[in-house]
Amino acid sequence: VQLQASGGGLVQAGGSLRLSCAASGRTFARSYIGWFRQPPGKEREFVAGIPWWTGGSANYADSVKARFTVSIDNAKNTVYLQMNSLKPEDTAVYYCAADLRPYGRRPSDFGSWGQGTQVTVSS
Repeated sequence: VQLQASGGGLVQAGGSLRLSCAASGRTFARSYIGWFRQPPGKEREFVAGIPWWTGGSANYADSVKARFTVSIDNAKNTVYLQMNSLKPEDTAVYYCAADLRPYGRRPSDFGSWGQGTQVTVSS
């Protein structure tokens, strides 16, 4: 799976951003897609995940539940991360990742990664 993340930027606290992750390759339709972030000076952490196949459920880190929503647009082969009520602590480089194994939450659970996109939330 090849992944291309985009949509980052600078936003004020309380604002919203939508990140996109465009997928290609033979196996993306059977993949589990994860969003991770890496704040400055910290380790990469799980944000949200969703299976590409129908019937699966999305999963979220506790820190983003009720604020972030992950979704799939099959027609565009794209996974979105809608981020609302952004906080300064959401500032990080955001990555999308994919693997055929479902429901992973560790970076080591994912074999394919897109490049990161910077999200900066000002207070």
